[in-house]
Amino acid sequence: MNRVLHVKNLSFAYIDLPLLFEDLSLHVDIGEVVCIVGPSGAGKSTLLELIVGNLKPISGNIHAKKMTQVFQDPYTSFHPTYSIKNQIKDVAPLDGYKEICNSLDLEISLLDKKAHQLSGGQLQRCSILRALLMKPDLILADEPTSALDNITGLEVMKLLMKFLDKVGIVLITHDEDLASWCSDRTIRIS
Repeated sequence: MNRVLHVKNLSFAYIDLPLLFEDLSLHVDIGEVVCIVGPSGAGKSTLLELIVGNLKPISGNIHAKKMTQVFQDPYTSFHPTYSIKNQIKDVAPLDGYKEICNSLDLEISLLDKKAHQLSGGQLQRCSILRALLMKPDLILADEPTSALDNITGLEVMKLLMKFLDKVGIVLITHDEDLASWCSDRTIRIS
């Protein structure tokens, strides 16, 4: 067992609002996909903000190893005027990028293009490439397929899951079918 995330007895509320979580606990090991599902406004993305440290809990503990994120909208996660390759080089070395591109069915020549020159599926593959080149233990994926059509979304999830021998994944989704297909455990937040 190689634990990459341990959340214990987490409680959180925004100022002057009711608790979003009370005594929430979860863990993720390398090789696992844990899905967080629930309606809009239930606190799924807030939970990720707590895990990355952008918000502070009222109580509880969060211990995470090296992590990175794959965001919902790949077009807003890349700058529009720089090549994809230059943006990736800003945050991670390119060591092994050709092999990862091959695993992601991503043409290497696409990395020389700008975000608006790629399809949503191609750009989300670039997001996954960037995340993997950062050599994380944990990937936080916030609705990574919601901006894609169903077939492309499924392909992207299958590609992401190819790397479970190296990472654990927390996946936020509204898609109950996707959660039941890919998760080792599902946590419902209401």
